[in-house]
Amino acid sequence: MDTVGQDDSERRGTTPRPMPSGWTTRRWLGIGTAGALTMLLGLVLCGAWIFARSTAINTRLVDHSTPALIASVRLESALVNQETGIRGYGITGRPEFLTPYREGLAQQKAAVRQLRTLGRADTTARRDLDQVQSRAARWQSRIAQPVAGSADPIPLAQDRAEEGKGTFDAVRDAMAVQQRHLQAERDQARGDLQDARALRNWTFTAIALVILALTALIFVALRRGVTTHLERLSADARRVAKGDFNHVVSGSGPADLRLLAADVDAMRAGLAAELAFRDTAQASLAAQAADLRRSNSELEQFAYVASHDLQEPLRKVASFCQLLERRYSDRLDDRARQYIAFAVDGANRMQGLINDLLAFSRVGRLLTDHVAVDLDELFKGTLDSLGMAIEESDAVVTHDKLPILEGERTQLGMLLQNLITNAIKFRSPDRLPSVHLSARRADGAWEFAVTDNGIGIEAEFAERVFVVFQRLHTREEYPGNGIGLALCRKIVEYHGGTITIDPSHSPGTRVVFTLLDHHESAAAQVSQ
Repeated sequence: MDTVGQDDSERRGTTPRPMPSGWTTRRWLGIGTAGALTMLLGLVLCGAWIFARSTAINTRLVDHSTPALIASVRLESALVNQETGIRGYGITGRPEFLTPYREGLAQQKAAVRQLRTLGRADTTARRDLDQVQSRAARWQSRIAQPVAGSADPIPLAQDRAEEGKGTFDAVRDAMAVQQRHLQAERDQARGDLQDARALRNWTFTAIALVILALTALIFVALRRGVTTHLERLSADARRVAKGDFNHVVSGSGPADLRLLAADVDAMRAGLAAELAFRDTAQASLAAQAADLRRSNSELEQFAYVASHDLQEPLRKVASFCQLLERRYSDRLDDRARQYIAFAVDGANRMQGLINDLLAFSRVGRLLTDHVAVDLDELFKGTLDSLGMAIEESDAVVTHDKLPILEGERTQLGMLLQNLITNAIKFRSPDRLPSVHLSARRADGAWEFAVTDNGIGIEAEFAERVFVVFQRLHTREEYPGNGIGLALCRKIVEYHGGTITIDPSHSPGTRVVFTLLDHHESAAAQVSQ
């Protein structure tokens, strides 16, 4: 059995194939995708770092360098306002000139507070601010506060005019140094910001170019690594599909595509083997069909011989035996007459058996067109032909309304005649025979049942009675050749139906058979 299975597997091309070596498409795609994602992730991180650095420089420029320079300018303006107010008050002695001085003090405090906050982390900024505050405090203590606090400031202002000019010039110098440092820091921040923006632009341009390059690389890789091999495989498969089953499907590219090509080629080889096997089988079937036609021809010849040549000697035997009995009746004793009766009866039974066999062999072999058969009319004709047997047995034969079905009229008549004859023949001696033919629709067919009240059939013989020459009783009890129900089964199956014995029916026998309703089947196919 293993050898047969192996040969069949090889013929069908289903021999297991090993996995080709090399990388598969999934592995290529996985590694390529991982590499591309890694590169993109690096570029994204680089871009994020540049963006963060640009943001930090911009924040330093906007939130530190520029506000610090503006605060320094405000501080200078506050000190200048103080010096202007003190100088005007010292020249004129008018108190309204002290207003700019006092406003300048408030502005100075606000500017110093802002510069302290902005320069908290810058040593140079703190040193410059301390220098400005120190020199401003000296000017205020030596010049501004004494002049502003004097009721007659003019003599004091004139006396300290030179000292005041020198100390305030020192304040101006300190302010200039502070603003120069702040301006330099602001210029550096602006330069750094420009560099960061340029680097950002270059980086994003590089990212775009890398993405385009990766896209082109992926397209080329898929084209050369997958698509080209798939197109080659498809071309081979189409060539095979057009009927060239001897064309080998070759694989190339990744391992899984080569394995797919091997599987397709195995399927091709299996189909080629199946086609070769089919051709061989068709040739064998053609030879068998020729033998069957020859056998049918010989069977028809045999049927002709049986119907003519074999029956003629039987008729002669019966005729001459009867002639012998009539001519020499006065010389024959009872035993001789009995022997002659046996010979005549045997010849008659042999002739009947030949006729039954001929009828059995013709069912399904002599093809005739099916026609519409009115079973009601056919049943009445059958009763007319069985009128003598029905009258002698006092049988009561009834039937339901029967349909019109397509079939072979003569064979359907033989079917009804055999079933009714059997129902009358195997009647019970205790009661008059009663036979009924019922009919009903059942799933695209008609189900018929011939029910009688005769001796019945045991369940164990329900199939045996449909076998040719199988008898349950002797010829002395019930005459016949044991071919009636076998002929009925052959007729029913020829018409596409089934026939069985209902074992649950009692008393008597119930033979159930079905016949196709071709009109209903055709209507069902149209509706579908």
